[in-house]
Amino acid sequence: MGKCRILLADDHTLVAEAVKNLLEPEFDVVGVAADGQELLRLAEQLRPEVILLDLNMPLLNGFEAGKQLKRTLPQTKLIVLTMSEDPGLAAEAMGEWACGYLSKMSAGDELPKAIRTVLGGGRYVTPEIAKGLEEWFARELPTNGVPTLTPRQREVLRLLAEGRTMKEVAALLNVATRTVAFHKYKIMQEFGLENNSQLLRFAIRQKVVEPI
Repeated sequence: MGKCRILLADDHTLVAEAVKNLLEPEFDVVGVAADGQELLRLAEQLRPEVILLDLNMPLLNGFEAGKQLKRTLPQTKLIVLTMSEDPGLAAEAMGEWACGYLSKMSAGDELPKAIRTVLGGGRYVTPEIAKGLEEWFARELPTNGVPTLTPRQREVLRLLAEGRTMKEVAALLNVATRTVAFHKYKIMQEFGLENNSQLLRFAIRQKVVEPI
């Protein structure tokens, strides 16, 4: 079995080169994109197993590029590598399209670990950002002990399970799309769900929607 093929996207040449050097003993870095448009073009051409992308890139930001890549290359694992430790942004990216979210300040051995985790079907958030997410969710959705769905979570889960996009759910509930992403990520985190198929099965088990 060959090395995992990885595409990098970062507009800072020195950062991209450092990441490439870090990964190449274990992985095959097949390309480096300097902006969002080049990322989309190279991703379609190279079809890597994993894409590492910064959120702040010229021509097309990484967040919008990530959403497009999720549609066009659904099997590719998308990992954010960014300076931003905003838990809201992390929750939105993880809720919509990312499998991993790492800070550029992370230890050098953390990135290979994150790649191995997502290749194994898991999700990875760098510890500092994960802590910020926990603190945010503790304020946003207080819980006591065993996780249970709040009424708002049940609403969000039902609408998502019916096949609506997060933007559509936000419009129906009159909240921001980011708020829907918070709820979705919190549900997936608390109940150990890793993808939308598991989310649908969970919704059926919770009797939020009827079996198809």
